[in-house]
Amino acid sequence: MVRLLNLIKNKYFIASLAFLVWMFFFDRNDLIAQFDYRADLEKLKNEKEFYIQEISKVQKDLIALTTNQQKLEKFAREKYLMKKNNEDIFVIVEQKKNKD
Repeated sequence: MVRLLNLIKNKYFIASLAFLVWMFFFDRNDLIAQFDYRADLEKLKNEKEFYIQEISKVQKDLIALTTNQQKLEKFAREKYLMKKNNEDIFVIVEQKKNKD
């Protein structure tokens, strides 16, 4: 008991304890903030991986469109509703059912 009392009275122990309490709870970079930063970092890494995959898909599509004339024509017809001079285009739009 005397050792514990002497430890509590020690100025270095009190200073160290105050420093740790300040760093863990009151500092701008406390433990909660560090966990939040780590979660944000993981989220950003996942988004980065997703966008890298999307970029590779788009690059493959771009290569396919620039090298293959039939794919380019199909893309233009589907995406931009382009047509030849002697053709007619009929666009069918499905209506969504409203649940009331």
